[in-house]
Amino acid sequence: MDAADDEGGETLCDGRQRHRILMVSDFFYPNFGGVENHIYYLSQCLLQRGHKVVVLTHAYGNRSGVRWMTNGLKVYYIPRLPFYCQSTFPTIYSTLPIVRVILIRERISVIHGHQAFSCLAHEAMLHGRTLGYKVAFTDHSLFGFADGASIHMNKVLKFVLADVHHAICVSHTSKENTALRSGLPPHRISVIPNAVDTAVFRPDVSKRQPGRVTIIVLSRLVYRKGIDLLVEVIPAICKRHPEVHFVIGGDGPKRVSLEEMRERCGLQERVEMLGEVPHADARAVLTRGHIFLNSSLTEAFCIAILEAASCGLLTVSTRVGGVPEVLPPDMIVLAEPRASELVEAVSCAITLLPTIDPAAMHKRVREMYSWHDVAARTERVYSLIVGADPGGDLLLNRLARYYACGPWAGKLFCAVALLDYVLCKLLDWWAPAESIDLAPDFPVDAYLKHQKGKG
Repeated sequence: MDAADDEGGETLCDGRQRHRILMVSDFFYPNFGGVENHIYYLSQCLLQRGHKVVVLTHAYGNRSGVRWMTNGLKVYYIPRLPFYCQSTFPTIYSTLPIVRVILIRERISVIHGHQAFSCLAHEAMLHGRTLGYKVAFTDHSLFGFADGASIHMNKVLKFVLADVHHAICVSHTSKENTALRSGLPPHRISVIPNAVDTAVFRPDVSKRQPGRVTIIVLSRLVYRKGIDLLVEVIPAICKRHPEVHFVIGGDGPKRVSLEEMRERCGLQERVEMLGEVPHADARAVLTRGHIFLNSSLTEAFCIAILEAASCGLLTVSTRVGGVPEVLPPDMIVLAEPRASELVEAVSCAITLLPTIDPAAMHKRVREMYSWHDVAARTERVYSLIVGADPGGDLLLNRLARYYACGPWAGKLFCAVALLDYVLCKLLDWWAPAESIDLAPDFPVDAYLKHQKGKG
């Protein structure tokens, strides 16, 4: 089957090309995290720019089937259960029938996969390329090159990205990492950073407790987030600065280590453990603090730093990955990922607090980061790949790219792609595209006009 009808030929009133985008990832609401927020806010801004956006993810508990979100964002929660860390089990071909139906029903023109950990995104991009669709991919994480898990993941990424039209990374460090891991030419990778909804994350100094310096930690409590460093840093900071109190939000396997440290050092009155914090409550926690502490061991961008800065907090962070690119030097204190270095950085930040103006910091973040800017730049990527030479979509050209992935892996990738092609042909015969009902589009323009009228 060829790609769905050329809906990419639609134009908006200002002459821009209208795209029909399928966002695919295992990570979406009701789960919370940077990838989930990125997909949601990007989708909302693309809807406001006149495009059609549909999200494909797996079922979360009893949330399955088709759901509608704000401004007509349609979400397919397909019946696949998470296997590890919210990622589905990699079956490769079992998702083909449902992905094909969604692509045809929604008349999709561009598939946009998110996150290298997402098996669903990789499978949807593979099927989309076999069906003739244009495909983009956003990498939100950094990977190493030496451990077994990274070697395996990098090979999978090399296979998938060999056939995507364009990749997006959230920082220049992430772009370099992705190019090295996947072998993708740098000119086919764009850097489009994350952003923050500054209308939500506003300062409120009235929430701060007088005579106390409150340090906020909002993070998943896992090894990658440097929680073992926090276990060493918190007692040292509390000993050096008696006015300091910690508020820690988040959950994960390393929570036990923090609670044991608190009991061992007698810091129950100075270290408050909130447990998991819904994203809707993040601002209420951040506005209680003066300093935001990020102890990550690896980070492609860290959107939590932006949210904290938008709330007027001075940030202390480890100098890892793309973190140094997020904020200018006068808004963040960086340290090497060592306990002694972090202790000194926090002490330095405490001395700088009298010079920090939360309202001015919020204004600077608002001027630097905008989801509307992210959406406009992503839209240009879509227009670029929709206008790409269709010769690259031919099966033989695709197989040549897979074959170049390695002497053994290349042959395996070709076999996977050929079987996918055969299965697609069988589905074309078994359930022709003409027999699949098309879904009506949500009347976004009328809805937005109605919402403005209510306002």
